[in-house]
Amino acid sequence: MIFSNIYKITTIVFLIFSGCSSIKVGHKQEERDSKKIANIEIPAPLTEEEIVHHTAYTLSYNKVYKQANWVAYILTANETKSLVKRSNKFTTDPQIKNTASDIDYKKSGYDRGHLAPAGDMEWTDIAMKESFYYSNMSPQVPAFNRGIWEELEEQVRVWAVEYDSVYVVTGPVLSNGLKTIGPNKVVVPNYFYKALLIYSNNNFNAIGVIIPNKGSKENIQSFIVSIDSVEAVTHLDFFSALPNDIENKIEATINLSSWNWNQENK
Repeated sequence: MIFSNIYKITTIVFLIFSGCSSIKVGHKQEERDSKKIANIEIPAPLTEEEIVHHTAYTLSYNKVYKQANWVAYILTANETKSLVKRSNKFTTDPQIKNTASDIDYKKSGYDRGHLAPAGDMEWTDIAMKESFYYSNMSPQVPAFNRGIWEELEEQVRVWAVEYDSVYVVTGPVLSNGLKTIGPNKVVVPNYFYKALLIYSNNNFNAIGVIIPNKGSKENIQSFIVSIDSVEAVTHLDFFSALPNDIENKIEATINLSSWNWNQENK
């Protein structure tokens, strides 16, 4: 394996092996039909979760850990256009009771880290406002949030333009026994993940990313893993709306050549 940091992540969080792949869909009719599959980005339901739909994203809220299990949305090329300014107005989610709040993060040493980034929500005022709900936040080390995580978010926007749209699922790796902050005992994850899917040139491609919640000088490709590997540590089932044969293949193997990268992320 040419990406050295994958070995580190594998050892710590028991990943299976790295991967991504592309699957050819044979005919134009199948190409059109594939685009009609509803809710591709939404993971399979969990036994205990609160699903909340906002204008630009859907989330699965975890009342125990006081943050989302996942946030999912489709980012299109048009939505990467910056039409509104970043608001920086953090507020509680009106659809969820007992979320984190300002007091939990105050003097905690952690950033209020976006799961669905504000940079993906600059196409409308309401999307920008909702991106600052505390249900969309998770405690992130500043060097992580403002460093490699931000680089990954920027890379996703590049892919949205390159491939017309990207299916995005983002979240923390949650488990018992983790550090908490604030009176609401908001859990501080040790890792964050993304599960990403594109459909381009009659092909499906999927990759996973798992990055430790700390500053890093490594490039993003060092943290690429398979969707199967992300599922192994999150216990989530991604892209389950796809036909099983396609889902199984794209989630098990890697093909980074199918993804165009920013030069600095190579």
